[in-house]
Amino acid sequence: MKIAISKSFNPFNWLPRISVMDWYITKELIGPFLFGVGLFTSVAVTVGALFELVRRVAESGLPYGAAMEIFLLQIPYFVVLAFPMSMLLATLMSYSRLSSDSELIALRSCGVSVYRLIVPAVIMSLIVAGLTFGLQELVVPAASYRATLTLDRALKREKPTFQDRNIIYTEFRKPEKGGEEILSRFFYAEQFDGQQMKGLTIIDRSAPGLNQIVSSESATWNASENTWDFFNGTAYIVAPDGSYRNIVRFQHQQLQLPRTPLDLAARVRDFKEMNIAQALERLEIIKNSGDAPQIRKLRVRIQEKYAFPFVCLVFGLVGAALGTQPRRSGKGTSFGISVVVIFTYYVFSFITSSMGVKAVLTPILSAWLPIAFGLGIGGLLLGRAASR
Repeated sequence: MKIAISKSFNPFNWLPRISVMDWYITKELIGPFLFGVGLFTSVAVTVGALFELVRRVAESGLPYGAAMEIFLLQIPYFVVLAFPMSMLLATLMSYSRLSSDSELIALRSCGVSVYRLIVPAVIMSLIVAGLTFGLQELVVPAASYRATLTLDRALKREKPTFQDRNIIYTEFRKPEKGGEEILSRFFYAEQFDGQQMKGLTIIDRSAPGLNQIVSSESATWNASENTWDFFNGTAYIVAPDGSYRNIVRFQHQQLQLPRTPLDLAARVRDFKEMNIAQALERLEIIKNSGDAPQIRKLRVRIQEKYAFPFVCLVFGLVGAALGTQPRRSGKGTSFGISVVVIFTYYVFSFITSSMGVKAVLTPILSAWLPIAFGLGIGGLLLGRAASR
């Protein structure tokens, strides 16, 4: 079959021309995709946000204006979640309709392969994946963080933008002779008012052959010299064998400690309130803390942020492959198949994510294994449809 080329779909010369067939299939995809975005977003936002806001209005006295603002700010998060599912529904419904009306048979009898037929779906999936990544990075974190602040302010439970008590920082290092990591520094502050830490105890084992314990009334970060200024304290110098070596009382002493405890005291955003750059910055802060579970969890979540937009491609490919199977089914069947595929994929994704957090899988494998598995299944289904 010779595919006709229409200039009417290319008002700008620098754009690639679109064939009549591609444009026809793309138009078939757009309607169900928009329907899916509306449907899945409505369901998700109702279950995930609306019920909780209504409960807070009724039980906690959340003002209606604040509730509406929070509701609107949470919508982008659910729209991003709806994109991959909408892509699946769109491809499944569109190609099923073309198959049930024998249009796919007509095209294939003219020499158009199944692989060529799904090209519009793949291209549209990649565009939606790019849109998902853009919203996920530029809109959702800021909107979600703003929603959290609005809720705290409306309920008069506004928290300081820093951790005000019990700031703990631990740092580990590899011993010179090799082996397991050992404690290098332990930093503890009872209180923090945003400028000054109080009630400090520091155990410093970073210098070989010299252990130091510092107890201080207060301390501040000296930004000009990148050091800590400790006030009214005592430094105990302890020999490696545990014997007493020296005691130094001081009113003011500078210690070369990292700024990390101050960064740790800053308020931590929830993961969905951070974009990838912010998550990587957080990872750098906690990387030397020795909190292995928290570090591993953050690495898994970062990889999941990279991988999530590609779910659009997986669902687009699987939906197109299933839709091109010869069958006569209605929209209800397509919707039912979509629900089964979505449920199966996200259960599998949840399992691999948990295995990544538990260190059974590496962070990269835990995030990308569902993508690879989904693309493999889509490829097999496509090959099966092409062989018929």
